[in-house]
Amino acid sequence: MSHPTKRSVTNTTTSSSGGASPHFPPMKKAKSQAVACSLDPKNGLQPPHPHPSSHHFPDDDFEPASMALDDDLKPDDADAAACSRPSAGGVTANLSRKKATPPQPAKKLVIKLVKAKPTLPTNFEEDTWAKLKSAISAIFLKQPDPCDLEKLYQAVNDLCLHKMGGNLYQRIEKECESHICAALQSLVGQSPDLVVFLSLVEKCWQDLCDQMLMIRGIALYLDRTYVKQTPNVRSLWDMGLQLFRKHLSLSPEVEHKTVTGLLRMIEKERIHDAKNDPMKLIIKVLGEAVDRTLLNHLLKMFTALGIYLESFEKPFLECTSEFYAAEGMKYMQQSDVPDYLKHVEIRLHEEHERCLLYLDASTRKPLVATAERQLLERHISAILDKGFMMLMDGNRIEDLQRMYLLFSRVNALESLRQALSSYIRRTGQGIIMDEEKDKDMVSCLLEFKASLDTIWEESFSRNEAFCNTIKDAFEHLINLRQNRPAELIAKFLDEKLRAGNKGTSEEELEGTLDKVLVLFRFIQGKDVFEAFYKKDLAKRLLLGKSASIDAEKSMITKLKTECGSQFTNKLEGMFKDIELSKEINESFKQSSQARTKLPTGIEMSVHVLTTGYWPTYPPMDVRLPHELNVYQDIFKEFYLSKYSGRRLMWQNSLGHCVLKAEFPRGKKELAVSLFQTVVLMLFNDTLKLSFQDIKDSTSIEDKELRRTLQSLACGKVRVLQKLPKGREVEDDDSFVFSEGFTAPLYRIKVNAIQMKETVEENTSTTERVFQDRQYQVDAAIVRIMKTRKVLSHTLLITELFQQLKFPIKPADLKKRIESLIDREYLERDKNNPQIYNYLA
Repeated sequence: MSHPTKRSVTNTTTSSSGGASPHFPPMKKAKSQAVACSLDPKNGLQPPHPHPSSHHFPDDDFEPASMALDDDLKPDDADAAACSRPSAGGVTANLSRKKATPPQPAKKLVIKLVKAKPTLPTNFEEDTWAKLKSAISAIFLKQPDPCDLEKLYQAVNDLCLHKMGGNLYQRIEKECESHICAALQSLVGQSPDLVVFLSLVEKCWQDLCDQMLMIRGIALYLDRTYVKQTPNVRSLWDMGLQLFRKHLSLSPEVEHKTVTGLLRMIEKERIHDAKNDPMKLIIKVLGEAVDRTLLNHLLKMFTALGIYLESFEKPFLECTSEFYAAEGMKYMQQSDVPDYLKHVEIRLHEEHERCLLYLDASTRKPLVATAERQLLERHISAILDKGFMMLMDGNRIEDLQRMYLLFSRVNALESLRQALSSYIRRTGQGIIMDEEKDKDMVSCLLEFKASLDTIWEESFSRNEAFCNTIKDAFEHLINLRQNRPAELIAKFLDEKLRAGNKGTSEEELEGTLDKVLVLFRFIQGKDVFEAFYKKDLAKRLLLGKSASIDAEKSMITKLKTECGSQFTNKLEGMFKDIELSKEINESFKQSSQARTKLPTGIEMSVHVLTTGYWPTYPPMDVRLPHELNVYQDIFKEFYLSKYSGRRLMWQNSLGHCVLKAEFPRGKKELAVSLFQTVVLMLFNDTLKLSFQDIKDSTSIEDKELRRTLQSLACGKVRVLQKLPKGREVEDDDSFVFSEGFTAPLYRIKVNAIQMKETVEENTSTTERVFQDRQYQVDAAIVRIMKTRKVLSHTLLITELFQQLKFPIKPADLKKRIESLIDREYLERDKNNPQIYNYLA
């Protein structure tokens, strides 16, 4: 009788107590099936009509041990569950029912288990294994097997279901081991040709992979059940690899010969690359001479077996180190540095490609490091000594960039930075210390700095440490010759800012000023620069020789930004004086004195200069023509009436005039200095004068007079003729008016030699700077001692070096201290002469 069950209970029935049949197919797990029933008042519990899709098995097809009853299903519940689902018969009973019938009491369901258990056929395991062994042998021997794969797969399933997976695994392992051992032993003593031998090893490995995949396919159920459920048991694939690795290690000849063959092939490839590229350094396709596929497969075999690191990588890196050590020494001797660096770059690229093509990814880092160490790191000093200066001199941007990038790979940038510093100091010293080339010093330094900046930007990747190296080296250079570079930088600016620089746009001039300002930053004695710049600026302003007032003011602004307003205070005052002088001249022309007393035919403009702002000029006496004396007196009267309490001093050496001259061949205008004007005016009354006559008439100082006459009679524009002819003016020379003078231009500039800087003028400027420095040193000493009251000599010197902005020697400081002691600003301590006391 069928009975209702829960979904989890297997729908089975017991059979008669007869014994089980001797053989039956393996059991499949029956699906759960709920059986519906209907309650009939006459017949009681009736079985339902079978569903067409229901599975019915004979009683002896079921294993008694597979019967189970869910404890949660009580008999009452079972009956209720069964009755809750009406069948077709139940519906008919309801329709034909005439009277209600009280429900019948539920009957209890009793299930009895049979103790007898079906048994496996005799020799079931042995027979099944025989079929499997035959199949495995056929796979290894590459022979056909009569048994199809589905039956073999089912056989493995049967063994696993009957708890025979462990024995099966061991038998498969033993069978595989015998075949793998035989395969590897067959390689012993094979072809002496390493490439042929490697091909045999590769074939052996490929065969093993294919065979293990087939075996794993047959025994997949074993892999998914027994192997997963049992700890420390390898999968069939891993078991095959382990057996191959084991027997490969037991055949040292095969392993050694394989590794040696691989190393020889890679070395052959490297040598082939070198032969195809003997310092021509043309990039070519890697590995034309060897079978890269063979290398790839064998190295993957080593990786899969887990012996890549020990068996291959270590000897490979040793061979690589030896190969590149020999090649590096050879190529360093045979080639120049640019070619060697290209060769190194290509070699490193080849090794990187080698890793991508057939080596394991983990080898890339140690392999490239080995090549870098042997080709680069060992030869850093030799590369720098042999080629760095040549590359810098030749401005080889690309080669220097290659050197920088390669050196950065081996952490050798510090060596490169030191080489750069040495190069700048050595090259710059040749520019700074060559006194014969002082005229071109600043332009050479600017070109040198520009080339270094380009190299820094394009070759050295704007490395900040290299930028600081360039700055430090240039600061060292600029101050090698004390004061002279500062003076020459000021002269260079004067040349650029002076009128007459044709073809220079405002943008170009501004760019030049910025570049010069970079050199100015490196100057330690900026007061020397200030003194010479101020002197040259004064000439440009007073003579109207400035190319652009805007450019002049721009330069003052730049200096102010660099050094502060105190540095440019006097320079700005000079511009104020020029502007104020224009206003004074306008007022003078509108005054009553000018309208009533000025001589006719003369126009005069006066610059009124504040003494503190402008350079100091030595007073030079000259006997002016009467007309000029009258003009000076009238202007002086006007100025003092307007600004009472002031004193005017005429600076004759800075005056300049425009004279109208009538020559037999035409009228000309001569732009000359005041001294030249005074000399030329003498020839209005006479045609010939001796040197002594001119000296007595003008009262000009002897040297100045000689320079003036030289400019008028011996220069390009010879308004006077010197008798006898010659370059130098002697005491007994005579001068006559040059009636035959002619010139294509109406207005002619007679170069005033006295306006050119002389050695004496330079010396006096430098001396004034030193004198100003002494005042600054004295003031600093007094300021420090006034604050501290008592101070040792060492501490005083240290503080002075911190406060003073110009270079000075300790010996000079000691002299200033002694001077202050003599003047009783300080005194030495009576107990310790190394200590100074401040005297209030």
